[in-house]
Amino acid sequence: MFTPSDPSFGFVQVISVPRSERWLICYRLQELMIPCCCRADGSLWAEVNNSITALLIHSTVKQFLASRQELVDWLERCWQQEIP
Repeated sequence: MFTPSDPSFGFVQVISVPRSERWLICYRLQELMIPCCCRADGSLWAEVNNSITALLIHSTVKQFLASRQELVDWLERCWQQEIP
């Protein structure tokens, strides 16, 4: 289990999300094998070891909190990106 005070873990990021969404976000991060936990104070803590993990956390939080239109716009921008 993820314990934020464990010195063997890397950088820990506290993520501000509504309490109603934090367990769903936490479960999704765990599915992505990102160590995280929901604290008794209502906060969501996640371990960030590299840029890929940071992007996965950002994408996961965005998936749960962004409006449908924001997600559609984001997807359209992704489709317009040119691959070198």
